[in-house]
This record gives sequence, C-alpha cells and structure tokens, in this order.
Amino acid sequence: MPDVSLSAPLTLPNGQVLPNRIMKSALSEALGTRDNAPDERLSRLYRRWGDGGYGLLVTGNVMVDHRHLGEPGNVAVADGRDLDALSRWAKTAQDGGSPIWMQINHPGRQGNPVTTVGGTLAPSAVGLDIPGIPAPRAASGAEIEDILSRFATTAAVAEEAGFDGVQIHAAHGYLVSQFLSPLTNLRTDEWGGDIEGRARFLLEVVRRVRAAVSSGFAVGIKLNSADFQRGGFSEDESREVVSMIGDLPVDLIEISGGSYESPAMMGTAVSASTASREAYFLDYAVTVRDLAPHIPLAVTGGFRTRDGMSDAVRSGACQMVGLGRPTAVLPGAARDVLDGTVSVLPSPSISVPVPARFATHRSVRSLGGLLDLQWHTDQLHLMGAGKDPDPARPVAKTMLSSLQRNGIDAFTAARRGSGGGASSPVGTVFALARHRILDPAVRLVRSRTGR
Repeated sequence: MPDVSLSAPLTLPNGQVLPNRIMKSALSEALGTRDNAPDERLSRLYRRWGDGGYGLLVTGNVMVDHRHLGEPGNVAVADGRDLDALSRWAKTAQDGGSPIWMQINHPGRQGNPVTTVGGTLAPSAVGLDIPGIPAPRAASGAEIEDILSRFATTAAVAEEAGFDGVQIHAAHGYLVSQFLSPLTNLRTDEWGGDIEGRARFLLEVVRRVRAAVSSGFAVGIKLNSADFQRGGFSEDESREVVSMIGDLPVDLIEISGGSYESPAMMGTAVSASTASREAYFLDYAVTVRDLAPHIPLAVTGGFRTRDGMSDAVRSGACQMVGLGRPTAVLPGAARDVLDGTVSVLPSPSISVPVPARFATHRSVRSLGGLLDLQWHTDQLHLMGAGKDPDPARPVAKTMLSSLQRNGIDAFTAARRGSGGGASSPVGTVFALARHRILDPAVRLVRSRTGR
C-alpha cells in the first residue's frame, strides 16, 4: 500500500485531478434568492472556501425542481434561466484553486410542505415520523421519468455554467435514498421490491446524468452506509449498491449515513465506540473498498484531527476525507491542516440550555440537533454577508437570528391553506420542531420540576 499523504493529488477515473485529499462536503446554505437562484451571498461564502485550500468543494443541496424544495433558500436548477449567476458562483470558488461540484437533489417526502407545489411525492405514500407533516403521494411512472430527466438537465446546466462536476445525493433520507430503503419504497413495479429493484432509480439517475455531460465532467454519488432505522436500508444492502455502482462511470463515492429521522451523519445515531473514532463510517468504507476498486471513496462525518485524517488516507480506507461543520467556523480548514497550522479542528458543542438530568431525553437531543444545524447555518450566513464566522455565538443568538430571518411564525404552529403557510416558509421547520420537539421538552422539564 503506497504511503499517500493528505496533500497528494487524486486523479479520478475520468481524468480530473483533485489537488489534495480534503473535501469540503455539502452543507445546505439556504442562501438562494426568492426565485431560488444564487446571488452574491453564495459567491462571498464560496470565495472564502475557495481560498481555503480544499481539494474539492461540494455545494449544498441544489434541487432539480423549483416545485420541490428541501427548505426555502435552496437553489434550484431546472433550466438555464440563472446561467450567469451560476457561472459566477462556480468561478468564485475556482479562483482560489479548488474544483467545485454541484450537489443535485430532489427532496421527495422531505420536501417543505409550505413551498411544495402539488404536494410532496415519494416512491410510496409513506410519511415522515413527524406530526403535522402530510404524507407524500406515490410518484407515478410518468413522474419518475420526469424526475430522471430533471437530474440530467440540472447536470447539463451545471457543466454549461462551469462547474467541474455534480454529486448525486443518494443519502440522508432524500428522494434517491427513499427509493433505496425498504421502509419508504413499497412499490411492486420495476422501481421497487428487492434491492436490485430499489436501486434501479439511483442507477438510472447516474446513467441519465452521465449521458447528458461530457466525459471530463465528474459524476459523484453521496451514499448512506445505512439509514440507521430498524428494517431500513442496511449496510449489507448498501454494499450491494456499491457493487452495482462499480459497473458505472462514477468518479467518487462519498460515504455518509442516516437521515433527519435518525441523524447518524451528526453522530447522534452511531454507537459510542464508533463516535469516539472520529470518522463515523470509516469501518464501513473498509468493507466496500474492494467492491468498486477503481472508484475513489470519500468518508465524511466526525473527522476532527490531522492525524485521524492522515491515517484514514494512508491506510487506504478512503482516498479523501470530507469535512462539513468544521468548515463553517474555520473556512480555511484544509489549508490550515495541510500546512500544519491546525492539528485539531474546532468542534463547537451546541446544546439545549436545560438541566443536565434532562439532556439525554430524546426530545431535548432532537432539539439540540435542530439548534446545531441552525447555529452552523448562521455561520454560513455571516460569511455570505461578508463577515467572519463567530465560533462563540450563543445559542440564544441563533434563536433570535432564526426569528429575524423567518418571522414570528417560525416559533408558532404552521398555518396551511390555499394561500400557503407561515409568514415565512422557512418557519415551517421551526413550527414543526416546536410541535414535535420543543413543546414535549418544555413539558418534560416542567413535569419534573413542578414549574
């Protein structure tokens, strides 16, 4: 096994060369305009990351259909209407020397219910385990065909705009992941059944995308090691899917895990022994290394030390390490790790301010996860505004900034009707969290304290 360092270039199967082995993984920026286009805020943010020394930058969710957003503020690309803005976004990142790939996605049943036009859809009419979220309807054959075409179109526009590649999001409970899981795909046609049938949608997305772009344009996949739900997409099935991907012209597989019902990608659904080893999914990566030996693997989730990253690459367990949340507070993380300035990356601990005896309650942990996401989103919004990240930002300030961005209805029940929903659709996430997480947590504390 050659002794490969983090600073070594990586040549992908299509010939594209990544300058080093540290990747800025996707973080949902929620910085799109009201028309779901990129603007100067994204350019400012990616200028910071572009100067950060990364071997690869992967954008946050870019949706393939304006009618189906994971959250308000997503960029959506269904045609060339925003080509100039997309080109500026790509060039801003590349000016610092980092290639940039557009992560392309469809939310499926995880679509925001207020912004979705025509209701959410999924492989089957299986709803999220979140009260107040309407169940999706099962996509028809024609709708599946339309979505496949949209993935191809979005990839083609990304190439025209100057991006270096795309990453197909097949993890974290979004639509492609929903097709893979036996919990959310109950279909009995060619798109369901055994793992071969459930993987058909992902494989067809890859084929359509590859056919729509040139050979030098990279095509990657973000895949769950498992979805960490009983009866769901398992590691054994994931390994079968990696074997199938091995027969396709794919340039990089990024390994993650979990969904927003069981967020293993944030370290909350993995075992204590796994979480203690920095990289949550590295053991799994070792088991699939030989299933698609010509496709490089990236592992994201938990890396915090230079030694841990170096060991993962030198051992051959993966060819790239992905960094997510650390890049929100240290945008130059790759440069600082590679030149030895930083040996341990910052990892702020965001938690709900409740007495310690309540901290392990499921509702409190879930609220903590929500606040963690919003706290890191705040850091991206600060950089998008031309400011520096604020690692000491109090949780209370995050709650206030969310209120400012989303309006008072962010913390009240979502209202639905023909006219839409809350005064700001972003607030739907918070309204639903209030019903499922905040209210039960408050009731728990009050019941235990008598207040």
